[in-house]
Amino acid sequence: MEKGYFALVLHGHLPYVRHPEYNDFLEEDWLYEAITETYLPLLEVFEGLKADSVDFHLTMSLSPTLVSMLLDPLLQNRYIHHIEKLVELSEKEIHRTRNDQAFNYLAHMYNGLFKKARHDFVERYHKNLPAAFNIFQQSGNLEIMTCGATHAFLPLNLNEKARRAQIRVAADYHRKVFGTTPRGIWLPECGYNPGDENYLKEQDIRFFVVDSHGLLYGSPRPKYGVFAPVFCPNGTAAFGRDIESSAAVWSKKEGYPGDFLYRDFYRDVGFDLDFNYIKDYIHVDGTRINTGIKYYRITGPTDHKEPYHPQWAASRAAEHAGNFLSNRQKQAEYLIEAMGGKKPVIVSPYDAELFGHWWFEGPQWINFLFRKMHFDQDIVRSVSLAGYLDENPVNKVIQPSLSSWGYMGYAEYWLNDSNDWIYRHLNKAADRMEELVNSRPNASGCERRALNQALREFMLAQSSDWPFIMKTGEVTPYAVKRFKDHIERFTKLYDAVKNNRIDEMYLSDLESKDNLFSDIDYRVYS
Repeated sequence: MEKGYFALVLHGHLPYVRHPEYNDFLEEDWLYEAITETYLPLLEVFEGLKADSVDFHLTMSLSPTLVSMLLDPLLQNRYIHHIEKLVELSEKEIHRTRNDQAFNYLAHMYNGLFKKARHDFVERYHKNLPAAFNIFQQSGNLEIMTCGATHAFLPLNLNEKARRAQIRVAADYHRKVFGTTPRGIWLPECGYNPGDENYLKEQDIRFFVVDSHGLLYGSPRPKYGVFAPVFCPNGTAAFGRDIESSAAVWSKKEGYPGDFLYRDFYRDVGFDLDFNYIKDYIHVDGTRINTGIKYYRITGPTDHKEPYHPQWAASRAAEHAGNFLSNRQKQAEYLIEAMGGKKPVIVSPYDAELFGHWWFEGPQWINFLFRKMHFDQDIVRSVSLAGYLDENPVNKVIQPSLSSWGYMGYAEYWLNDSNDWIYRHLNKAADRMEELVNSRPNASGCERRALNQALREFMLAQSSDWPFIMKTGEVTPYAVKRFKDHIERFTKLYDAVKNNRIDEMYLSDLESKDNLFSDIDYRVYS
């Protein structure tokens, strides 16, 4: 007897990193790694489930910046070059490890994975991964959400028009790419500010996700906790994250990805092998990078590592999927009693890039989980968030509270002594953008192009990725430079438009570098 729903939610996002002015740019590898290790493996899992008639449902956001990069011809062709270099390196590794049975087996495995990635990207999906994901949306298995246009952390953006523009540009771009209005949105960093649901309502967006305390501290307190969505006063639904199921994957102490049989992310041939051997496959300036060829399993908490065994890891992924499902069954059986017969929905949101990139076996785990859920039991059923609302249109009305996910849960990661200096510049730029729009409501020609580009630069400066990176302390100089570059470009365009001195060569250069949202209209800011 069915006792509850399980809603897997994946947040697919990468910051907008595109540098045509360089032949090889280190941070562009973030996209290439995610394509090979996360997006293509997820599509393979979905196709396998569909081929075997598994009734699976999940929700996944594809952020506008990620989609823009996936559809960019420059980055598509650079990815092909990237994967071809990995095929070449893996073939060298097959030769180098010919006398080591364990490593040679893995070298052959990686060679096969890279060749398949190249084939699927070019021949199967014709370089268009958003279209590939959209097939599963059309079949009813996948609900694709949008996100903030450039992943801006909305609660720290004081200008109302800036917040509204993030939502409207995102919704318009989603309609252009996927041919339908997004029914849901992943608020960047789960950053929710009471009242922002009104911007969602304007775009016909039906639901969003908040961290647990966003619902639990709502007013009035939700009767069913996080195990049923609530309606905001304007009718937009909010789903809350389930702590228990999330901890099973996220927790450093309890999470599955730390199992000693799984592949060790941090041991990579890009760092382990002799420089002269590996130099053609790392960054052109000699910076060592992850290649994706990793021969060791986690093994234990020390530096000693043993060779990776894919079959052992796959078996453990199946065990972990079974354990996860068993716990969700017990959870649902308890909750349906506690909720007076109302079936709970267990919402488990994760960054999509966890699966495959950070946790190599993650896509296998998803595959096993949906298969076990379909074939081995009838207590918990997978559902998309939109699908749940279709089946359960009546829900309690409360006002969720201001919240985010991450450390402490109230924007601490995006506002601290490492990054607080950026917000005075963002709020000044927001006011200036409003000034430009109000003074030039019907611009045309070069002036219109400058205003559109000013909005692009301002929105790129708003990305929550820059303060996040500043806080983590990893590649901080890049995040600082990106923020300053976009603010400087915006300011130059602001001054040029104000003084009627637009440098068309400078404008064209910016349009070629920061070319996302080709149809953007600066008047969305009005």
